[in-house]
Amino acid sequence: MNHQTVRDVMSSAVVRVQAGTPFKEIAHLLLEYDITAVPVVDAADRPVGVVSEADLLHKMWGRQEAAVTGAGGAPPPAKMSAVDAAGLMTSPPVCAYEDWSVVDAARVMARHGVKRLLVVDEEQRLIGVVSRSDLLRIFLRTDQAIRTEIVEEVLVKTLGEAPSAVQVDVTNGQVVLSGRLSPGVSVAELEELCGAVDGVVAVEFRPVPDPETDGEVRP
Repeated sequence: MNHQTVRDVMSSAVVRVQAGTPFKEIAHLLLEYDITAVPVVDAADRPVGVVSEADLLHKMWGRQEAAVTGAGGAPPPAKMSAVDAAGLMTSPPVCAYEDWSVVDAARVMARHGVKRLLVVDEEQRLIGVVSRSDLLRIFLRTDQAIRTEIVEEVLVKTLGEAPSAVQVDVTNGQVVLSGRLSPGVSVAELEELCGAVDGVVAVEFRPVPDPETDGEVRP
C-alpha cells in the first residue's frame, strides 16, 4: 500500500518573509492572504523560523498580561518588544520532506504540537507548506477508491486472498468486511491493514457461517 505523500497535499505557493521584514508588513501579509502564519527564510530560501498570529498578538496583550500576572505569566520580553520577523519568529521551524507519507507528517505534527510543517527539498530550501487541514484531504477519498485499494492491495497483493473471498462494502469511509479468510490470515491482521488505507474511518469484520462445520462461524 502506498500512502499519499506530503507532495500530494501540500500548498506550493507559499508566502514568505525574511528576518528583517517589519512587524506591520507581516500583519498585512497575514490579512491579505488570509493565512495564520508565515515562514521566515534566509537569503538561500532556507526556513529559519515561523511567525504566527499568536506571535503578533503578543504585542497587543503581552504587556497587559505582564502587568496583571507578573513576568512569569507573560510572553518573553523579546517577543513583546520585537519589531521584525527575527524577533517575532519561533525557531527552529519544524520541517518535512515532500516524499514523506501523510501519516509521517501527521505523526510529526502531533509530536511537536504544531499545526503546520514547512516542506523543504534536499538542499533544505522551502518548497511548500502542509497543514492539518491539508492532511484531512485524505478523508475526502471516494468510497470506491478506498474499496478498490482494499481489494487489490490488501486482499490480493498483501494477503494473497482471492478478490471474491471477502465482500468489501465502504460507506462514508466506514469499511464492512464479510466472508471467510484463509487459515493463515487473521481478522486482526486484515482489520489493521484496512485501517491503514488512506481515507478509512472505521473497519468492521463480519464472519459468515462455514457450511463445512454445520454452520459454525469461523473468523
